[in-house]
Amino acid sequence: MKKYSIGQFAKEIGVTVQTLRNWDKTNKLNPQYTAPSGHRYYSQQQLEYFLGLHSPESESRITIGYCRVSSHKQKDDLQRQVENMESYLLSQGNPFKIVKDIGSGINYNKKGLNDVIDLVLNYKVDRVVVLYKDRLLRFGFELLENLFAKYGTKIEVIDNTPKTDDQELVEDLIQIVTVFSCKLQGRRANKAKKLIKELKENDTSKEDTN
Repeated sequence: MKKYSIGQFAKEIGVTVQTLRNWDKTNKLNPQYTAPSGHRYYSQQQLEYFLGLHSPESESRITIGYCRVSSHKQKDDLQRQVENMESYLLSQGNPFKIVKDIGSGINYNKKGLNDVIDLVLNYKVDRVVVLYKDRLLRFGFELLENLFAKYGTKIEVIDNTPKTDDQELVEDLIQIVTVFSCKLQGRRANKAKKLIKELKENDTSKEDTN
């Protein structure tokens, strides 16, 4: 796909180079790629957006409420997430869509997550709302946040209650051991399950940690 330097892109959409630099600083429009040298480059898709082919006026941008649990055993928790999310988004009065996922927070190939990313990359999403930061991804949240910002999409976390370092560490360990234990068999799998049980018993967090 064709890329434009900051000077070329500024000329194409009718703004100054300084305006693009300011937009980058305020996350109004981030370049598709920034080289190690600091040079900014913009995509053909971004150009089409600003030429009106994907403008907010020609295509309505929606809010997505993303809800996830780790396993089918947590379907009741998933339903509670959905109900809470719907109540929150309905109170704001804007168009929204609920996307549900069942899978690990370190699984990057979940259908719902990929659907959300596709919608964002097509400039169809204004906000992605999650109840907790780790509902989106256990690791890599900041990466998605930066990627979405390039397409004018914000990520909103409803509950930002801070966790202690110990809680974060235990939750991360549980997540990692759980995923890799699924690939083990026999005695090694039993040892992994025992470790997960011990970690959960010593975890002070009341929330779903997977």
